[in-house]
Amino acid sequence: MDSITQAALGAAIGQSVLGQKKSWKPLLAGALVATIPDLDVLLYLVYDSFDMLRIHRGVSHSILFCISASFPVAFGLRKMKWATEFGFQRLWWFTFLCLITHVILDTFTSYGTQLLLPFSDARLGLDSVNVVDPVYTLLLIFGFLLGMMILKLENYRMKLNTVGLVLSTSYLLLTLVNKQVIQSQFEAELKSNTIQVEKMLTMPVGTANLNWYGVAKTEDGLFMKQFSLFGENADVLTFFPNNDDYLAGLNNEWVETMRWFSKGFYTVELSADTVRFYNMQVDMRGMVLDREPIAPTKGYFQIVQHADGTFEYSSGALK
Repeated sequence: MDSITQAALGAAIGQSVLGQKKSWKPLLAGALVATIPDLDVLLYLVYDSFDMLRIHRGVSHSILFCISASFPVAFGLRKMKWATEFGFQRLWWFTFLCLITHVILDTFTSYGTQLLLPFSDARLGLDSVNVVDPVYTLLLIFGFLLGMMILKLENYRMKLNTVGLVLSTSYLLLTLVNKQVIQSQFEAELKSNTIQVEKMLTMPVGTANLNWYGVAKTEDGLFMKQFSLFGENADVLTFFPNNDDYLAGLNNEWVETMRWFSKGFYTVELSADTVRFYNMQVDMRGMVLDREPIAPTKGYFQIVQHADGTFEYSSGALK
């Protein structure tokens, strides 16, 4: 999820665990601690964008990191004057909750989170909520802000914060129900067209979890269709060939990393000396049908092979 949402969740946890007295400090501490896993983006200063495909949401988003990092962070909090009234165990629990809920929340999105590092580099994801979803974020923010900013509600701030956490979590769980509804519709569509599927993917696009895309991987490519929870699904299945042969002769490390990153949900496009790799597992902004060839989504990764045999990696988006 985006940093604002992660900070909001951390602030709500700070209010819940350390906010017995009215103070902004537990909320601020929660917001800061909850953003620690995303500090891995600072490694863009050292590594290139290709290496960051494996680094971002990597070690800093693992369960082991959440457990181990909670010790030094809790120790540091213990040194702050406002937190001396709390025992180390409580501060560790607060820190761990801020960190583990961050990675769990990221796991609900389609990007994928390497929760099991260093034991496995599998990118786990439930693909049920967009990376930016204002509905979830606002429920959190209103929960802890109402009691902190409105004097008449001051005595109810802990209850209001709990209501915000319950409602936002319920919304998150509802996205899993929505996903199952869309998946059932997509499976029925594929069955009615007698399409043999190796695996399938459903994920939301836009806000509020209303619009979705279904992606079905076959031996030769991908079938895609847009769905709506509250509307007619008149769109037809659209096929995109995988064009795996375009990857022949390219840097093998690049090819294998991209296949790993996409979990197999990709198509390839060739233009002159440039190969574009469309990754549905990460980037789903809707099909682009007003171009030739049509594209399964706007975002792409690309690699250019120069005359001297070197490769240049980059990314971009269709207009």
